[in-house]
Amino acid sequence: MRGMNKVILIGNLGTDPDVRSLENGSKVANLRLATTEYFRTRDGKNSEHTEWHTVVLWNRLAEIAEKFLRKGSAVLVEGRIRTREYTDKNNQQQRVHEIMANSLMMLDRRPNGGTAAGPSEPAPDAEITDDLPF
Repeated sequence: MRGMNKVILIGNLGTDPDVRSLENGSKVANLRLATTEYFRTRDGKNSEHTEWHTVVLWNRLAEIAEKFLRKGSAVLVEGRIRTREYTDKNNQQQRVHEIMANSLMMLDRRPNGGTAAGPSEPAPDAEITDDLPF
């Protein structure tokens, strides 16, 4: 039996995208995405829980994020969960879980009905997908 690793998240950016250019010319962007669920507790009170996700975008998706996304932007991201380990500056082993995105949809709308972009820039297509470099 084959497994499936697919994640779909809808949320808001907690910070501006962190975009870097690599030596080979590729771009990579990291997003901090908040997803919030609302629920009623057993005693009837309204409550919420926010989960923070690290989303990694490569190449064209990173360029789109750099140009059009800002703190607070609403997005839909599709991708897969990737876990990686590294040794931090204190020589401690760390494990991080990231969402490797292969699709990005900007959900913000401008007053004229277009997708939110910059103040004077045309919006890109509402949904953008990209092949990952691995």
